[in-house]
Order: sequence, then C-alpha cells, then structure tokens
Amino acid sequence: MARLRFDLYTRTNQVIVDGIIFATSFGLAYAIRFEGLPQWQHLKQFLLWLPYLVALRLYINWRLGIYRFIWRYVSLTDAVTNAQSLCVVTTLLLGLRLFYPDWMIFARWVRLPLSVIALEFLLSLVGSFGVRALRRLLYERGERIAAVRVENPKRAILYGAGRAGLLLAKEMEKQGDVELVGFVDDDFKKVGAVISGRKVLGRGEELGKIVRQFGADEVMISIATASPKALRQILQRCQEISIPAKIIPSLREVASGRVSISQVRDVQAEDLLGRNSVEIQQLDQTVREVYMGKRILVTGAGGSIGSELVRQLLPLGPAAIAILDKDENSAYELEQELLFRFPSAPIEPQIADIRHPVQLQAVFARLRPQVVFHAAAHKHVVLMEKHPCEAVLNNVGGTKILLETCREHGVERIVFVSTDKAVNPTSVMGATKRVGELLVQGFANSGSLPSACVRFGNVMGSRGSVVPLFQKQIREGGPITVTHPDVTRFFMTIPEAVQLILSAGTLGRCGEVFILDMGDPRKILEVAHEIALASGLVPGRDIKIVMTGLREGEKIAEELIDRENETLSPTRFDKIRLVVGKRLEAAAFAHKIDILIDAARRESPDEVCRILRALDIGFNDEAER
Repeated sequence: MARLRFDLYTRTNQVIVDGIIFATSFGLAYAIRFEGLPQWQHLKQFLLWLPYLVALRLYINWRLGIYRFIWRYVSLTDAVTNAQSLCVVTTLLLGLRLFYPDWMIFARWVRLPLSVIALEFLLSLVGSFGVRALRRLLYERGERIAAVRVENPKRAILYGAGRAGLLLAKEMEKQGDVELVGFVDDDFKKVGAVISGRKVLGRGEELGKIVRQFGADEVMISIATASPKALRQILQRCQEISIPAKIIPSLREVASGRVSISQVRDVQAEDLLGRNSVEIQQLDQTVREVYMGKRILVTGAGGSIGSELVRQLLPLGPAAIAILDKDENSAYELEQELLFRFPSAPIEPQIADIRHPVQLQAVFARLRPQVVFHAAAHKHVVLMEKHPCEAVLNNVGGTKILLETCREHGVERIVFVSTDKAVNPTSVMGATKRVGELLVQGFANSGSLPSACVRFGNVMGSRGSVVPLFQKQIREGGPITVTHPDVTRFFMTIPEAVQLILSAGTLGRCGEVFILDMGDPRKILEVAHEIALASGLVPGRDIKIVMTGLREGEKIAEELIDRENETLSPTRFDKIRLVVGKRLEAAAFAHKIDILIDAARRESPDEVCRILRALDIGFNDEAER
C-alpha cells in the first residue's frame, strides 16, 4: 500500500481529517437511527447541529492538545486522551437531551435522540482511532520495508518478556539484521503467551533445550531492572550451553538519550557488581542551586573521578569550570571530549601542580573559583609504600597548599575526595588521605573555609583499580591474579561516586566526612570469576586464577568508618551518611603536619612513617594483614 500523499502529522491536515470523520459519523448516526434519510424535521435538526458539533469537537481536541500528537507514533496514552475529548462533547449532548425542558424554546431542535448521541460517539471514536492507527501501521510497514535485510541473519532469543523485551522486539523487527526466534521468561504465567507476534517458548531453566530446538545463535537479556544475582544466573546458563549473551543498555543510558534500547552490548563488570547500583535522589533543585552560575575548579580533572565530575557538573549550568591537572595529555583529552559533546561549554584547562603555591596563586587570581573539588592525589597503594615522601608531599603538602590558597581567595566551598583506605590505614597512601581529611576539618573549624570530605570504596573502571587490571589480564590470555582468596572490597561505579561527591558537597560546612551506603563488601576472588564469566570464559577451564599474596600496605578488608572512634548519622539524602568522629586539636595537629612535610622534603622515609604512626590516626603499617 502506498504511503498517504499528505502528511497526517501536520496540524491543519489532522483538523481536516477529524472534521470529515465527525461530520460523517454524525450523518451515519442519523441514517442508522432512521434507517435511511430522516424526515424533514429530523433532517433539519441534523443540518442545524452539524456545524456546531464538528466545531465543538475540533475545539475540544485542540484545547486538550490532540493535534500536538504525531500520528505515526500514536500510543495507548494518546488514544485515551482522544477518547476523553470525545466524551466531553458527548456528555454535553447527553446533558441537553436529559435536562433541557420540553417546554423551553428550541427544545425539539436542541434535544437530540439518545440513539443518535450514542451512535455518533461510537462512530467518531472508531473513526478517530482508526485513522491514527492506520497512519502508524503504514509508518511501521514502511520502516520494515526500508530496513536493511541481511542474508542469513543471526537468530536471537530474548530473555525477558516484559516491557523492555517488547520494545526491543519491535526495534529488532524494524532493523531487520537479527531474526527473533522468541522469548524466554522465568515467569511461568507468561510461558505460551504471544508477544509482538513471537511466542514465549519457555522458562530460563529450559534455555539449553530451547536454543537447540530453534537453532538460536545468541541470547539477548532484555530485563531492564535485572539484579546482579539474576544476571549472573542467566550468564551462567548461557555459558553452560556455550551461547553468547548480550544485554540491553541500562535505564540511565536510555533515559540520557545516549543510546537506544536496541543497542545491545556485552555484559560488563558493572552489571555483575554484586549489588544494585545506588541511585542517589536525582540531583534536586537544592543541589543544582549550589553549583549553578558558579565558577568551579576541579583538581585532578584528568583522572577518572575528576573527569566524571566535570561531565556531571556541566549540565548544572556553572559559569565556568577550570579543569586543573599536571598531566597535559589528560587535560587535553578531556577538553576535546567535552568540546565535542558540549560545544559551548565554559571550560578552562589549567596545567598546574597543586604542590607549587605560585602556580596555584596565579590560577586562583585569574579564575577566581567559588567552588573547588579536590580530586588530585597519588592513590596507588603499593607505589606509595615505596615512595612515602612523594605521597606526603602530594597528598598532604599539596592539599595544605590548596586549602591555604582557597582560604586566601575566599572560596565559598571545597570538597575533598577521600577513600576508605583512610580508615585505620595500613598503607602510607591511606594515612596521607586521612591526614588530608583532618587538614580539611582543621581549616573548616577555624571558620575560614566551608568544606566537606567524601569517603568511598573502590571505584570500578577508575585508573589503577582491580577491574581494569582483570580485564587487561583476560585480554592477554591470563592468568588473572588475585592477592588473597579472602580479600574483600567495597565497590561502586564512577557515576555513583560523583553523585555522592556532588550531593555531599552541598551538605558539609565544617569539614564533615560523608560516606555512601555501599552495601556489603565483595570478595575480589568472586569479582574475578564474574568478570571472566562476562568475557565468555569459565574460570579454571578457559583461564586460570592465580593467588599472588598480599602486597605491602594492603589489608584483607577495608572499612568505611572507624567503629571505635566514629559513628554514623543520617542526612537528607537516603543513601548518604554523616561520619561523626572525635574533635581535632587543630593547632597541635598543624604543627605536626609541618614537621611531617619537612621530613618528606628532606627525603627521610623512615622519619615520615614514624611521624605518621605518631599522629593518632590509627596508622599501623605493621598490622597483620
């Protein structure tokens, strides 16, 4: 069937088509009621009412926004709105028929027969729905015809026969490059049902039999809210029958507009994290107001956390964002990415080292930042064990210089990015981050610098974290190296970490420490198994996992709070907690920090470690790990 020659989605043509439908429906209602041409009295009533009825129906449609709908995308919601519009006019006609007195003037012209009112409503309803449904069917048929058909397309089974599965099935039908065999779903009530023309072939436990029976080439997991546990189970089933599995994008990715639901991808480590990703309440208006129109500086902006901070800050409408990093390549790559995605973004790259006060003074004098996010740090535990003086000079000395510069230039707010390794640290890196937290609190308690600290666990996908290491080892053919079978860590995604930083940054004023509800810690060995599984490998069969032993500075389990000296309090964000600890003697602490930095400048690692142990921060580099 040829496409309609005029565009039914333009408002004028929609009004014309609806006008014809309403007039025809009214005429047919009279013809059916009187079994042909009515007598002159009723024909005169019809002719008198016709222009008013059509005009009234079109007016109500217009007021309810019916003509803003695009017919080729018409949905059930649109149909309900259309029906509501028709009901308004029909209710008016019924009111006149039932309550307009016989003795009043024009009564015989005003009071339409009940059968005519009912028939006109039904015919208008069918006509309006029919022409819109026809337009959508013609559009979808044209899409199917235009779709590129490939020879011998892959045969796929959709695992999940819910809303997401239905949407994916329709997209696959339009694109034509994959042949949909049918659905599999764990809900036994759906087995045998037909969805979008395809049958639900069975439950997940029957996947192997279904794949063999129908000759499927791959499985697409079409469950929008699948838990990590469910994903692991599905992936395990696919591995047992040696069939590749892909997954639809997350709801966050689809909602952002970056991808469509049909862009299936391989299962990633984040999907198998072992807990549902924490969605802090969407950045509410209070959070937006803190950053909107502000000049913001992010240190360590070229890193994983720093760069994601900049990405999430840009949509909040800052006046300018300075991306500060000592690595010019990282800053350049971030700038190019952001200018491509946000051509008019107010980005100002700055190449500087936070350990150099003269450089920082120049940057602050030129940019006058109002909000500072401090994400620059040395974070590699093992390397910092070998270079404790460097860790102190950067993580402690650099932080102190930055805080002094912020105070001097009247910064309104600074947010310090910390780590769970700062709690009862057994590594130099963790100890320096704990000292950084206390430095921030010291400056804030003096009343000179509103600030907050944010503490979280391992960030999946960040530089130097265990997940990219495992993925690299898998690409190289293994083995996967795990330090100890009992090592556990808290995990979170980069977007989660940045949401925590942005939200907690609006809460703190006095150097408070905030943590995210991170659920239960995960065994690194289990994470290694899951990443191998996501890569299509069975640990022990396709790739080896080797124990290498704990390295210097590492411990079996990390903690988010020091349970002997810290407690948790709720905040206005459900998933964010305030860490309440003992008060700091700022003057005495500041003097010890000056001695610590001086020892680091003199390249005296033994003295640095001795001072760190004496700072009463729980540092014990000789603890049993």
